[in-house]
Amino acid sequence: MMLIEKTTVPNAALPVEDFKTHLRLGTSFEQDDSQDDMLAGFLRAALAAIEARTGKVLIARTFEWTLNRWSSRDQQGFPVAPVIAVTRLFIVTRAGEAQEVEPGFFWLERDAQRPRIRAVGAQLPLIPQGGNALVEFEAGFGPIWADLPPDLKQAVLLLAAHFYEYRNETSLSEGCMPFGVSSLIERFRDFRMGPGAMR
Repeated sequence: MMLIEKTTVPNAALPVEDFKTHLRLGTSFEQDDSQDDMLAGFLRAALAAIEARTGKVLIARTFEWTLNRWSSRDQQGFPVAPVIAVTRLFIVTRAGEAQEVEPGFFWLERDAQRPRIRAVGAQLPLIPQGGNALVEFEAGFGPIWADLPPDLKQAVLLLAAHFYEYRNETSLSEGCMPFGVSSLIERFRDFRMGPGAMR
């Protein structure tokens, strides 16, 4: 399986001004945008870290997902959630020839934790030996910051602030996650790795 992010979070969707307020920076700093790029970088890092821990896409974007077999004949769980829409599905042969599958042959089962692509009939399109299925889809809570659940927004700001405060620290252990952030994201953590994880 391979998951590729086709689009990135646009700068306009990053809550830089909210982050400045969260950091309780002085009024003069809030009017100064010289550090906006740096603050945006910390926000992006916090978003990525929380997405990795939860398996949830926070701000909506487009993905390309390649897999060489379905987990079962009539359904396949997605590697991330929430999924907004399946835009295209292709079956690709070992020689690289791609055939688009008509939307009438599959449908999206929406679920906050385990969304699935399901067959309309008895089974999903057959993936040939040595070939793969390529699924293009959109995922995320929404296209703007305001679409995120309040606890995830708070978690992003807390983690970005942690990165900001310790930006010059080299002794912190790898993968360090502040307790407050861990508590806020706990109910969103349902992404499991390993056999059967996307069933």
